[in-house]
Amino acid sequence: MGETAECSWYSLLLCSIGTVTVFYYLLRWSWQCWNGFRVYVISEIWKTNLRTYGQWAVVTGATSGIGRAYAEELAKRGLDIVLISRSEDKLRSVAKEIESQYKRQTHVIQTDFTEGHSIYSAIAQQLEGLQIGILVNNVGMNYIGVLANFLDVPDPDQRITQVINCNTLSVTQMSRLVLPGMLERGKGLIINISSEAASQPQPMLSVYSATKIFVTYFSRCLHAEYRSKGITVQCVAPFVVSTNMTHNVPVNPLVKSAASFARDALNTVGYTTHTSGCLTHALQHFALSIFFPGWLRLTSFCVQHMAKFARSTEPQLMERLAETENKQD
Repeated sequence: MGETAECSWYSLLLCSIGTVTVFYYLLRWSWQCWNGFRVYVISEIWKTNLRTYGQWAVVTGATSGIGRAYAEELAKRGLDIVLISRSEDKLRSVAKEIESQYKRQTHVIQTDFTEGHSIYSAIAQQLEGLQIGILVNNVGMNYIGVLANFLDVPDPDQRITQVINCNTLSVTQMSRLVLPGMLERGKGLIINISSEAASQPQPMLSVYSATKIFVTYFSRCLHAEYRSKGITVQCVAPFVVSTNMTHNVPVNPLVKSAASFARDALNTVGYTTHTSGCLTHALQHFALSIFFPGWLRLTSFCVQHMAKFARSTEPQLMERLAETENKQD
């Protein structure tokens, strides 16, 4: 009789634990589904009025890809645009198009973010007097156009420093320049472009992956520090977008065009401070976190197969890279 009672007690305990566990995961799954629906569906209907942040939006890396798409979408939504990039001619061309198509004011600043800290005093002087409501820290680069081991980068001494200057120093220093004005007005939005490569450690993209997780952590910390003062800091971590960095890979259901991505990502402002930018990228992130977790990426087996894949695709990637450079010329 005692054994029967003890067995019944254990059964009840296990049943209770199982019920609580199932209930917990159902609640968690339901919350994730609702949050995804709110961020990526409801945001398409009720968009945040970005003009309330201020008159001017500053966009780095603004002459191509995601940066240019953000600049054009922000101008379309009624903001004047400060375009910052390396090529004076391309800056003037994009500025002219924005002024003509969207009837907004533009201001261009030519600079090279790979040069380090010396450039920021000149940028500060040219931003002086502008009511900057939005900063998009988009400028970024990889240290090589294909997957490669850390020491296989051409001219690693210079290239690695350039990547760190461009991907991390630019984000911190540009934020430093615009934050005082935002704090004075009690309103501001900083959008930092990270990457899906930051979601897990990514061998063969070691420096790029590491700099992008810096962007993610910096964004989360900065938002925590200044949200009570009216400042929103959003981190955007896209998957593959068709740009020069991705060798203009064809757009398909999994790969977004830069214009489409920027439109969807800006819709999420006011709904979340960390986003994949669009629904398809969020679903890809979810799938990869399950089927390709960090521990698997770091195994020798996986790295060896990634290296084999990189060697097999390198000729096609280099061909696309040459085509991209020809178009730019």
